[in-house]
Amino acid sequence: MRTVIGSLSLGLVFALMVALDAHAASPAASTTTTTADPAPIILFNGKNLDGWSIHIRHADKSDPTADPKGIFKVEDGLIHVSGEEFACLTTNEEYADYKVSLEFKWGEKRWPPRENVVRDSGVLVHVVGPMKVWPRSIECQIQEHDCGDFYLVDGATIGIDGKIEKRYKKKTEDAEKPHGEWNTVEVVCEGGSVTNIINGKVVNKGTDASVRRGKIVLQSEGAEIFFRNVVLTPLKRP
Repeated sequence: MRTVIGSLSLGLVFALMVALDAHAASPAASTTTTTADPAPIILFNGKNLDGWSIHIRHADKSDPTADPKGIFKVEDGLIHVSGEEFACLTTNEEYADYKVSLEFKWGEKRWPPRENVVRDSGVLVHVVGPMKVWPRSIECQIQEHDCGDFYLVDGATIGIDGKIEKRYKKKTEDAEKPHGEWNTVEVVCEGGSVTNIINGKVVNKGTDASVRRGKIVLQSEGAEIFFRNVVLTPLKRP
C-alpha cells in the first residue's frame, strides 16, 4: 500500500511540475500589457457652447458672463466670434500634456479701436488665475501675417534659444493662407515645451514654460473670426 501511495504522490508532483513549466513558457502568461492611445476630446460639438464659459470686458462694467450682443455664437456648425468686444471663450476644464488643434478663417468685420489695423485673435493655453482680459497664459497668436507668434500674458514666461522670454517671440515664417481661406492651428503642450504649428509648419517652439497646465481660451479681439474642428488630443507621457 505504501508503495502504491508513494508512486501516486510522485506522479502528482511530476504532473504539477510539467504544468507549471508549460504555463511559464506560454505567451499568454506574459505580464506585458499595451495601452491604447488616449482618445481625442471634441471641445466644440458643432451645436452649442457646452463645455465653455464666456468672459467679456464690457465698457459699462456689466456682468462679464452676459453676452447680449452675441459676441460668441454657433452658426452653421461654426463658432462665430464677432470681435465687437474684447472677450474670452474659455474651456471649463483644465488640461496638461496635449495637442489642441482647430481651424479658423477671418470674417470681414473689424471694430474700434482696431478697425483700421490687422485682424487679431489668438489661442491661449495653460490659462490660470482669475478670469479677465487677458489671464495669465501662453498665447499662440492668430493675427494676419503673424500667426504662430508667442505672446507671454500676465507674467507667464517661456525659454527660447537659451533666453527666457517674458513678453513676445516672433514666428520663424509666415505660413498663413490668404484671407478667406481656412487655416489649421496646432499647439502642442508637453511638459514645459510649447510648439506652434500653422498649416503643418512648425513656426515657433519654446521650453521651460512657467505655466504647464490650465484652461484654453479663444479670443475675441476686435475682428470677426470663425472657428471649427476644435479638438484636444491627450499625449502619452512616461
